[in-house]
Amino acid sequence: MATELRLEALAWLCECHPEIKAEGVLALSKQVLTIDTTLEIKETLSIPGRPAKPELVSPLTVEKRSMRTIEGRATLIHALAHIEFNAINLALDAIWRFAHMPETYYRDWLKVAAEEAYHFNLLQTHLKTMGYVYGDFSGHNSLWEMVERTQEDVLARMALVPRTMEARGLDASPALRNKLAQAGDTSAAKILDIILRDEIGHVAIGNYWFNWLCGQRQLEPMTTFEKLCAEYRAPKLRPPFNMEARRQAGFSEEELSRLN
Repeated sequence: MATELRLEALAWLCECHPEIKAEGVLALSKQVLTIDTTLEIKETLSIPGRPAKPELVSPLTVEKRSMRTIEGRATLIHALAHIEFNAINLALDAIWRFAHMPETYYRDWLKVAAEEAYHFNLLQTHLKTMGYVYGDFSGHNSLWEMVERTQEDVLARMALVPRTMEARGLDASPALRNKLAQAGDTSAAKILDIILRDEIGHVAIGNYWFNWLCGQRQLEPMTTFEKLCAEYRAPKLRPPFNMEARRQAGFSEEELSRLN
């Protein structure tokens, strides 16, 4: 019997155990799923489901340690795992929260959720080889805070989560990969190669649906994006920018020229 995707997405969003959530989402992506695009789902449980650890702190106080030590590298891997765990949640939230989108929208975000779960599993497995697990260090909540701010409007969500918050990951990835490679952690560097490859596709999905929604609402995309950034207090983007990755993710040359 087919499973209704949006209800299942909400159920897995509420799951607190990180590894159970990741495995559940991967399994969900392989099931036969129906999609009720008109279903208005009521939020009945506390979301997102997350474990008691890591402790959530200000981004300014998250641990930063030398790449010369295992603990220092583990801190970085943990920070990346935390991002991927939150990214599973944001993809699930994009599925259940917004009704009346085309079926392909929901299938796109299920694909994103499954790939984020895969990334989390890769990082968690690597952390364990270093003697740590997800939750051993602190984390910040900036990504989910933007998800919460944009919960009333799918256009704002597409503009400011994949196109802004996640696109920052495209910019940061090469430097982080090089740090890990220079420290001799080639396994972690290979994981970051996989994540960058997939995240380009995730940002592209956000770009596609942002532009689609602008077309539906007869809005000019660049002006609309700038207004939404101001209205929702989006973080100001700072260089260096990964221009090639951003091009692959669907940003126009005019948009890229405004970054400089």
